[in-house]
Amino acid sequence: MDFVSPILDVVSRLYACTAKHADYIFHLKRNLESLRNKMVELKNLSEDVKARVELAERQNMRVRGVVKGWLERVDFVEVEVDLIMQQGDLEVEKKCLGSCCPKNFWAPCARVAEMPLGYTVGEDWLYEKVCSCLIEDKVGIIGLYGTGGVGKTTLMKKINNEFLKTKHQFGVVIWVSVSKQASVRTTQEVIRNKLQIPDGMWQGRTEDERAREIFNILKAKRFVLLLDNVWQRLDLSEIGVPPLPDDQYKSKVIITTRFMRICSDMEVQATFKVNCLTREEALALFLKKVGEDTLSSHPDIPNLAEMMTERCKGLPLALVTVGRAMANRITPQEWEQAIQELEKFPSEISGMDDQLFNVLKLSYDSLRDDITKSCFVYFSVFPKEYEIRNDELIEHWIGERFFDDLDICEARRRGHKIIEELKNASLLEERDGFKESIKIHDVIHDMALWIGHECGTRMNKILVCESVGFVEARRAANWNEAERISLWGRNIEQLPETPHCSKLLTLFVRECTELKTFPSGFFQFMPLIRVLNLSATHRLTEFPVGVERLINLEYLNLSMTCIKQLPTEIRNLAKLRCLLLDSMHALIIPPNVISSLLSLQLFSMYDGNALSAYRQALLEELESIERLDELSLSFRNIVPLNRLLSSHKLQRCMKRLSLNDCENLPSLKLSSVSLSYLETLVIFNCLQLEDVEINVEKEGRKGFDERTYDIPNPDLIVRNKQYFGKLRDVKIWSCPKLLNLTWLIYAAGLESLSIQSCESMKEVISYEEHLSGDPTLPALEVISVINCPKLGRLPFGANSADKSLKKIEGDTTWWYGLQWEDETIELTFTKYFSHSTWPMQSMSQKVRPHGTEKKGGKRVSLDVRDLSTARGGQTEEAKNGTLIQTDSQIHNRYTLSYDTTAWIMHLQQVSKL
Repeated sequence: MDFVSPILDVVSRLYACTAKHADYIFHLKRNLESLRNKMVELKNLSEDVKARVELAERQNMRVRGVVKGWLERVDFVEVEVDLIMQQGDLEVEKKCLGSCCPKNFWAPCARVAEMPLGYTVGEDWLYEKVCSCLIEDKVGIIGLYGTGGVGKTTLMKKINNEFLKTKHQFGVVIWVSVSKQASVRTTQEVIRNKLQIPDGMWQGRTEDERAREIFNILKAKRFVLLLDNVWQRLDLSEIGVPPLPDDQYKSKVIITTRFMRICSDMEVQATFKVNCLTREEALALFLKKVGEDTLSSHPDIPNLAEMMTERCKGLPLALVTVGRAMANRITPQEWEQAIQELEKFPSEISGMDDQLFNVLKLSYDSLRDDITKSCFVYFSVFPKEYEIRNDELIEHWIGERFFDDLDICEARRRGHKIIEELKNASLLEERDGFKESIKIHDVIHDMALWIGHECGTRMNKILVCESVGFVEARRAANWNEAERISLWGRNIEQLPETPHCSKLLTLFVRECTELKTFPSGFFQFMPLIRVLNLSATHRLTEFPVGVERLINLEYLNLSMTCIKQLPTEIRNLAKLRCLLLDSMHALIIPPNVISSLLSLQLFSMYDGNALSAYRQALLEELESIERLDELSLSFRNIVPLNRLLSSHKLQRCMKRLSLNDCENLPSLKLSSVSLSYLETLVIFNCLQLEDVEINVEKEGRKGFDERTYDIPNPDLIVRNKQYFGKLRDVKIWSCPKLLNLTWLIYAAGLESLSIQSCESMKEVISYEEHLSGDPTLPALEVISVINCPKLGRLPFGANSADKSLKKIEGDTTWWYGLQWEDETIELTFTKYFSHSTWPMQSMSQKVRPHGTEKKGGKRVSLDVRDLSTARGGQTEEAKNGTLIQTDSQIHNRYTLSYDTTAWIMHLQQVSKL
């Protein structure tokens, strides 16, 4: 019912604008109109609430103080809004920089060097944000980061040139173009010229003396220093820049960089990512560069221009480069050919090498070492728009020997560090909402492939083919020069008989769902191959002939194929380090095959490859491999499971563990030390499981103390000790007798928890067993509860930190039936709730982002036709879908919108209004 808070938010922003604090300094006229409209809505809502209160009082119901307080706040807001409106109307005609601040706020214009700036599109929102920071007292240094060619310099030029057009508060505006070889001395020279420091005070001076001269001048001025294209940390104090923010002059520094890390290294107070253009903005820029004459030369060209724009994926530098190249192509045939070139051979388009790829390559050149560069180029082996799990990518890197002589754990650590470095350099980006997966922009992918082709000089060094149908012999003729070949797609049905690939190191034949077999001589001339990935080639039923002779093979992935049996001859793969056999339901592994792979470090038979009773011998073979570091296994029988739980070595290697359909398993006992490497645990359809016990072992000099302690009371454990320190993901499905998951308090790093069809479970963490009083999972990001009607308490209490939490999924009726310590806690966590298995329309289709607030949360609208009241049904008003805004003072990270009637009825139900 808290509709008033958005109004207060607008009021505070407008007041801050007129008071020179500038939280909301742009488009004053539009904001005033928005304020008027919001005030009308608020007054209408207030009248409706008053009527409902009167009705409640006539029914002898007590009106809670929170409702009275809300109505009083409305009256206060109405007075404040009237004052703001009067003052705002007077200021509308006296606007300046960014269309908001009063004219008398600004000083006369300073000398500003105009920067050349062509046609620009987009960036308006970000431009306004930066300008807002220019008059924000607490912000001294502003950082703009993003991939090369995304428009950072253009945005900076736009800000610089705005100082020429409008009156502003600054005495001097200084532009410095920072190169990769920039130094303190070169930066000082640019600033010196702008400040007109005489030669007598400059020549022959040391850097420190020059810094003092700059400092003495700037400390008495209100200045803006624009540092464009920063490649490494610049110590502003060494240059002579006074400390920022400063209370007296409120000077500013703005930097642009490709590296997110630079912003933190330079202690930036406001950091903004410069994103690619939207589809509409990209098309406008592209059409501008192509020109009207070309666009009107044939009726098909505008549609072809849209297709070409799509392939640039909103990167301004790519749009400008390709647009210029297409400016004089006036026939549809030329455009269709260019689209094919852009898709398959982009470097053949005019200007792509010099004007685009070489510019982007500067980020690649700045990478730490050759290994990091090789890891980046490796992305070119995957198709465009492919989103890959971090772990999957690192496993390929391990197979490629990028981390030679490291064990799997250390190699993964190094791999994750490299991924972070590539993300920091804006060469990779996190998959939306999934920090464990990454993706690469299409144009950056093209650049990676161009680098892999040795800047276009060896076009056959890396071959990536998608859905090419029959791979003919004439196509395979180019394979002799290839070091990496990647074949993807359902249309690949047949491969060449005996391709000669004397240099080939890597071969992907992935997701080729129509491919049934490999020719018998296919692998005959591939002596150097190290990585072979045949995953998701579903119709492949026979192990390809010749693979067993690839003596240099170190990575073999047969996951999600229908291969029935491994040949005994694969024991010849003496260098094999990684063997992945996930989701191969009928696979037979002959005895003594796995134990013969003495170099094996990573073995995975997960998700469908359940170890049944007759397969327990496989565990003994795995245990015998001295170099084994990492396991992922699924079990369907307690006999092999008990064998696993009796082996400290196998448990210590376990990364992913799945228990499926394990009968006669009333209790599961896990070791806190032996399973310290475990990251994922899935328990599915274990119908007799009632309890999970933890053996808490003390670490000793030789790894662990043989004494075990069954400790049902977690308070006896040192709280800062993470016994399952790596456990991140837990799924408990279809375990109808399981009562709780109190053991999860040992997993302080747990990020995702999914509980489904556990009909007897009443609480996630038992209050009786957990005596500290506040059950909490401090790192939890997502919790999903489906079809658990008795689960009435979540592991969140009054002192629970909700900083990591992102989503709570479940049924609405279940949500309203939860027990909370008090209403404040319920309100705190309501913002994270998302409906999951709604019988009509999915909640995910109803949630719409409205913007981002200061603390990084999202504002969403929620259609109340997806909300039921605490009584479990929908009111007539709810069915009509009326929406109101709420914005709780308790939590300002998220804002939810509820139907007025449904919300009031919910308050009546839970609070007895």
